[in-house]
Amino acid sequence: MGEPQQDAEQVWMTSAMLKAYAHPLRRQMIRLFSRREYLRAADVAADLDVPANSASFHLRVLADAGLIEEAPEHARDRRDRVWKARKGAINVGGPEHPVPDEALGTAMVRSLADDHQQMMARVVAWTPEYLSGRTTEVHATFSQRMVRLTEVEFDAVMERIHEVITEAVDAHDSSDPAGRPWQIDILAADDLI
Repeated sequence: MGEPQQDAEQVWMTSAMLKAYAHPLRRQMIRLFSRREYLRAADVAADLDVPANSASFHLRVLADAGLIEEAPEHARDRRDRVWKARKGAINVGGPEHPVPDEALGTAMVRSLADDHQQMMARVVAWTPEYLSGRTTEVHATFSQRMVRLTEVEFDAVMERIHEVITEAVDAHDSSDPAGRPWQIDILAADDLI
């Protein structure tokens, strides 16, 4: 159930993925995987303060949808269920690959926008500490650049940005103690909307 549809290097969301990702606890769980390479239900339960059986249930839903996968190489024994995030980005839909469920796709985009707004609020709250010099540690960045491009040129820029992020993730030494999770939101809009 829920095998991702693939077109070259693009992975398009299935209805099962959309349903799984729509749940706020499951989105929090997906974000946990950026902090750790792999997780058990007990790890999720402790980090998110939810019952272990609930964490286990939601991990199975994410796995059935193809958003995470088992990591048996990290299991202590055959009964130990360990999970890891699936590699790569997932696209919701578009003209060439319409979303399988428009309502779910719209709900997911709204959820992503809510997550983005929460992140922006954290950045805005932190910014005075940095701007005033009270902290020198970089915890966020907010940049804006206006460019004039064709749609084809814009698509090429976005593809290159995704390639650069993938290259950085692949090159990262997961044992480096200085590594920490970063949420990267790229917001772009033309002047027609």
